[in-house]
Amino acid sequence: MSVVGDGTGHEGGGADEPGWDVDPDDESGAAVVAAVGRQIRAWREAAGLRAAELGSVMGYGEDLIYKVEGGRRIPRPEFLDGVDVAVGAGGKLAAMKADIAEVRYPKKIRDLAKLEARAVELASYGSHNLHGLLQTEEYARALLGTRRPVLPLDELERALAGRIARHSIFDRAPAPELSFIQEEASLRRPIGGVAVWRRQLEKLLLLGELPFVDIQVMPTCRWDHPGTGGRIQVLKFADGSAVGRADDEFAGRPISHPKQLRILELRYGVIGTRALTPEESRAFIEQVLGET
Repeated sequence: MSVVGDGTGHEGGGADEPGWDVDPDDESGAAVVAAVGRQIRAWREAAGLRAAELGSVMGYGEDLIYKVEGGRRIPRPEFLDGVDVAVGAGGKLAAMKADIAEVRYPKKIRDLAKLEARAVELASYGSHNLHGLLQTEEYARALLGTRRPVLPLDELERALAGRIARHSIFDRAPAPELSFIQEEASLRRPIGGVAVWRRQLEKLLLLGELPFVDIQVMPTCRWDHPGTGGRIQVLKFADGSAVGRADDEFAGRPISHPKQLRILELRYGVIGTRALTPEESRAFIEQVLGET
């Protein structure tokens, strides 16, 4: 990941690169960052170091040290490793990397990642873009770059990092059942240029080989298509509960009532019957790849 995107990276001594400032609306995340900052300050003072001296030892600017200690800047893992050594914390500050790792990403992404981490089944219909779990990093970066107004670089990098971190769902054991239905248009739009697009199509073929992943394509020629209202997603959990969301139902809010969930599941099921089978979809993706 780039230095700018991580928020406390440095290039040369005394640097204070732009980074991931704490979102004031993210109360839980801000509390974690503030607690870590207080610990860093306590260890620095116990070591008899001024902020400028600590910054000099680590190759950062004094201002950045104060921002981290004040809970206004999210430290990257390398920063915590470095400050641990500099103040002689014996691993206690470095151990806080796990606490910081979660809050490095926007709250909305963290909430989604928590749901996906619990899910035993995920069903998603995407109308315009590929689902975030299916995207390559370079495709995701290019896609985020199409937003208007344009995302500042630090926000783009933060959103990208959060999206890619969610891909750990493919490494879970036991694996969840993942089902994706994608509109043909989402496969044909060359986001990021031809080379990025080709690698994205190749990634879809690789993911489709996983025994717990089904990828279907909804051809544009299907006129009897109940998914014209937009995206649908349903996640089911081991305790029997579930949560779902659709662009055009229930004001787009997450829902968990069984009656409302049945509506989304019914619609998703019908969309699946109109779409190509996973085998036909694989052949279709190969065809699109061959045309690029």
